[in-house]
Amino acid sequence: MSGNARPAWMEKPHKATLAAKGVALCVVVLLVLVPFLVVVATSLSSTKSVIKNGGWVLWPTDPSLEAYRQIFSGGIVGHALLVSIGVTVIGTLASMACTIGLAYALSRPKIFGGKPLLLVVLFTFLFPPGMIPTYLMVKNLGLLNNYVALVAPVLISVFNLVVLRGFFQSIPEDLFEAARLDGAGNFRILLTVVLPLSKAALAVVSLFYAVAYWNSWFQASIYMNDDHWPLQQVLRTYVLSGAQMANSNGGDSAMSAPQTIQMAVLVVATVPILLVYPFLQKYFTKGVLTGAIKS
Repeated sequence: MSGNARPAWMEKPHKATLAAKGVALCVVVLLVLVPFLVVVATSLSSTKSVIKNGGWVLWPTDPSLEAYRQIFSGGIVGHALLVSIGVTVIGTLASMACTIGLAYALSRPKIFGGKPLLLVVLFTFLFPPGMIPTYLMVKNLGLLNNYVALVAPVLISVFNLVVLRGFFQSIPEDLFEAARLDGAGNFRILLTVVLPLSKAALAVVSLFYAVAYWNSWFQASIYMNDDHWPLQQVLRTYVLSGAQMANSNGGDSAMSAPQTIQMAVLVVATVPILLVYPFLQKYFTKGVLTGAIKS
């Protein structure tokens, strides 16, 4: 290769390459959108249309909200939706507060006991506690059928902690020294210096926590009875037995096919958290990559 030749990645791509990338992108988009459209269309279809199309509908010819009326008529889905929203909001705020505090402490170079504490935290990441010890701890603390059991055992994620710690370490030390010269303590430095400069990482970690709390169903199946189930556990029950759940929910299962009921609950469980992504998308790559590189 001559000295004036540019690297291959700097050359203008050929039209065939651009066309191949466009086709690949279209295929990926279709693979993502078509299943989602089938879910929404089936939830809006009538029983006759679902049966005629073999259980799945790509485009509803006679749209109907009957499936949504059925799942909300008995109050099970509505109550579960409120439980999921409450657990997600409160759990995310509590997790962020604890994670930020611990990550900031571990990011400081001369904190007493910082390295042993970091090793303990990483040890729990490599060797997490089993299901039986966790259940026994929750039971002995009297947290069965208590919403605290859905938050406390998973309050801090070690992965999110490491991401935030790495981001905090990337902040120039000169800013900390300048704040200390102005008489600021650690708490004030955290609020006025660290957090404003860490919006990208905070947004990403908040999204990680919110998605984890929203999609969690396994803890509820262990610690909670059916009166305290979040939406994902109710969704799981609907998927396994849609028609039976329709009867127990106060509706007439003959009015809607089981597929429409299942897909309606799936839409209700998916759309709220899906609406959050566009607002945080611009922070995603920046926050994760910075934390990963610096840690």
